[in-house]
Amino acid sequence: MSENHVTIYATTWCPYCINLKKRLDRTETPYELIDVELDAEAAAWVESVNDGNRIVPTVKYSDGTHATNPEASAVRRKLEELTA
Repeated sequence: MSENHVTIYATTWCPYCINLKKRLDRTETPYELIDVELDAEAAAWVESVNDGNRIVPTVKYSDGTHATNPEASAVRRKLEELTA
């Protein structure tokens, strides 16, 4: 994960996750994708930063910050900041 500045915690059925991935893919924004339904540790992390709720998409950035259900434009801005 050393080269991935953006990690998206998502599910395959979540419309917000699908929309975020589609918008990031359209601009070829790189990210790592983790399905919280297949990874219990990832699901626990998502719950830990969302007051015990498994809210997806939750995005973790390489600087340790995170965002819950962010707009694709906000993810792109944060990625620019991290790679500057």
